[in-house]
Amino acid sequence: MRLIDFFDLGARRDPTAPCFVYDGTDQAYSFGQVRELTVRAANGLRADGFSAGMKGAVLSPNDAMAFACLLAIVRAGMVWVTVNPKNALEENCYILDSFECEVLFYHSAFESAIAEIRKRVPRIRRFVCIDQPGAQAPALMDWIRDQPTTEFDPGTGPEDVVLLQATGGTTGVPKGAMHTNRSVEAYFANMLAIVHFDDSPPVYLAAAPLTHAGGFVALVALALGGQVILQPKVDPQLICAAIEKHRVSFMFLPPTAIYALLASPAAKECDFSSLRYFIYGAAPMAPEKLRDCIKLFGPVMCQMFGQTETIFPVAYLSPRDHLAPDGQPADDSRLTSCGRTAPFAQLAIMDDTGTLLGDGEIGEIVVRGTSIMAGYFKNPEETARASAFGWHHTGDIGFRDEQGFYFIVDRKKDMIVTGGLNVWSVEVEKVIQSHQSVMDCAVVGVPDDKWGEAIKAVVELKPGMSATADEIVSLCKSQLGSVKAPKSVEFMSALPRSAVGKVLKRELRDRFWQGHRRRVG
Repeated sequence: MRLIDFFDLGARRDPTAPCFVYDGTDQAYSFGQVRELTVRAANGLRADGFSAGMKGAVLSPNDAMAFACLLAIVRAGMVWVTVNPKNALEENCYILDSFECEVLFYHSAFESAIAEIRKRVPRIRRFVCIDQPGAQAPALMDWIRDQPTTEFDPGTGPEDVVLLQATGGTTGVPKGAMHTNRSVEAYFANMLAIVHFDDSPPVYLAAAPLTHAGGFVALVALALGGQVILQPKVDPQLICAAIEKHRVSFMFLPPTAIYALLASPAAKECDFSSLRYFIYGAAPMAPEKLRDCIKLFGPVMCQMFGQTETIFPVAYLSPRDHLAPDGQPADDSRLTSCGRTAPFAQLAIMDDTGTLLGDGEIGEIVVRGTSIMAGYFKNPEETARASAFGWHHTGDIGFRDEQGFYFIVDRKKDMIVTGGLNVWSVEVEKVIQSHQSVMDCAVVGVPDDKWGEAIKAVVELKPGMSATADEIVSLCKSQLGSVKAPKSVEFMSALPRSAVGKVLKRELRDRFWQGHRRRVG
């Protein structure tokens, strides 16, 4: 099946059912309305001379018409280039230009950026404003008004690229992971084997950006005939109100947003009984915070592990896996896992020579499966490096236990070598995150004459809470010993984060290594 076929599957269940609902105004679009719009827009693209394999993008906050336009891009057989509206203009221009985008649908909130995009990305020859007539582009409804509602076959198949997604730019220039209809199909296969809504279609809350993980989860809800509740931003008070009002059963948030939700007074009064699956991913969560989640939200937490190059989930920790046999939250030995292998994937642990390792041995997590990217766009060298020895290399260092659960101990690039010993920053971060006053933290290696690299913790506290550096260091010494305890602690009002909420460790680390010829001790 193609990506668009999964949306059509949901639309056929009941064309009159709500597809997108704007939280706050309750304005709704049915599956039939959205499907017709995607067909008209696909015909509009064809009439403008765009054909299969060409590339289009959508620049918008969470919006029904924006999502319909990305569906129109793939219905026309084109390649959807993902751009995050929270990215800096410079980064999005780089993505649009280097990935050879020729069509851009945009929301009027970005009207002021269009002139600059036109200048920097001259290959874009069609702009459409999705919500109103733009100063430099027609309105979507005007552009499609005379287009037919009859479908056409663009001739695309399983091996054709349908998605071009930028890798996280936190470690350098973004690369474009190419995904085919077949790899997207494997994503749906894994998700539909994991989440089950047998009694009624899901109600999905879209607060996280639909351009990334949140949008992929929304596609699963739509394939099941469920509705997507749209919110413009991640706001704990709005999230709680929407869950109660719409009886939300399905949602995704990154850990940073979950921490804010846990700390919100609104969450203490909210009825979360409608939730069936609360999916989290993109970064690890401390066991203590997961226990807080289970206590507050119920036994609904579901971790999904993957990355841009693999599409998640290649491993998952189900709601049941979060619990001990007596129904209470599981202990640290389980809650620190990213889960077991997803049904349509293969995982293994590999050393630097390509040898697969046994249970308990630490190495790089590698993946096989049909959800793996076809390669990086116009980057054969990086493609070959990522697929060495016939497996996709995640860059995550970890191990597998005897029950088949995988554990990430760090990213390859985030390992700290202090006094000749390897210390995994994630291990230290999990201890610090267990402090009741800590919202989030990052642990990095900084230059030190004695240790080569000294462990430094950068901590963001919960609003209105306090902690001292001595408390943080003592906590780590008590649980990890002196070698792994931070030598210094710095407090920040807010950690630097990427557009998808990941802490920018590289940015933190670079600040401490300025003036040094090498970035290791």
